Amino acid sequence: MSKSAPPPPGIYVPAVVFLNENDELDIPTIRAHILRLAKGGVTGILVQGSNGEAQHLSHAERSLALRTTRETLDANGFKDTIVIAGTGAQSTRETIELCREAKEAGASHALVLSPSTWLPHMTKENIIRFHRAVADSSPIPTMIYNFPVVTAGIDLDSDTIATLAKHPNIVGTKLSCGNVGKLHRLTSTLPASEFAVFPGTSEVFVPSLLVGGAGVIGASVNLLPKVHSRLYQLWKEGNTEEALKIQALLVHGDWIVKQIGGIGGLKAIITKEFGYGSGRVRGPLVPVTQEKVDALAQTKLAELLAMEKDNI
Repeated sequence: MSKSAPPPPGIYVPAVVFLNENDELDIPTIRAHILRLAKGGVTGILVQGSNGEAQHLSHAERSLALRTTRETLDANGFKDTIVIAGTGAQSTRETIELCREAKEAGASHALVLSPSTWLPHMTKENIIRFHRAVADSSPIPTMIYNFPVVTAGIDLDSDTIATLAKHPNIVGTKLSCGNVGKLHRLTSTLPASEFAVFPGTSEVFVPSLLVGGAGVIGASVNLLPKVHSRLYQLWKEGNTEEALKIQALLVHGDWIVKQIGGIGGLKAIITKEFGYGSGRVRGPLVPVTQEKVDALAQTKLAELLAMEKDNI
């Protein structure tokens, strides 16, 4: 069996999903957000990552969010923009089912979290068995999602990920652990044409590029697609000095977003700065207060948002 192809290098956004006053998917606002991201120059959109509140949505809602994303991109001239589906679940069977549904809804790749409900049973051997079983049955190539914060502290090491990378249908990883050393071990071991290694946070975007990272899949791209695209373009042009100037702002901006309150903070900032959606999140998450959003006025994030609106 030949090796499946990874997603191309570039800027990917784990898109937030918007909810209306009835706690249902707000399709018009989701479309508006996807279109702004695409116009901002992103390479691809991750639907139902952690920022998309995947674990709080039904299968039907997850498929609807995926279809809405693919249809919005296609209808507006962005047919080449990649759609990746988060397909994490707590059983092998359901994860495979989500991968199949993701293909039907228009995704080209699946990003798979390791299960964590039965933590004592999630040995290295069992994690490898799980990801291989999913990849065996998934109709689209899979990627390993390493995010200890949402997997009860499970943090896959580079040896585990490199072992999984030998599977013909496992084609990449998102390292939301932010470990550049781990990323470098993988990029210096595995060919980029077969296995894409993405950092999962903008604060290590350029450091990851320096050691062979494939780009970024970062939450802050929800706010700053043009800024990230500009940085990446500068990097590809060899203008490292100017790229590092933007990175110096991003390392502060990314931290501020995390401090404000994650998903709810992202949505609240989008509403204030770009005029659509609301800060609604699905429980047990809670929305971020307006006071926290207003406190951004004198921060590095405010400077980045001004750059975004000025088209860099």
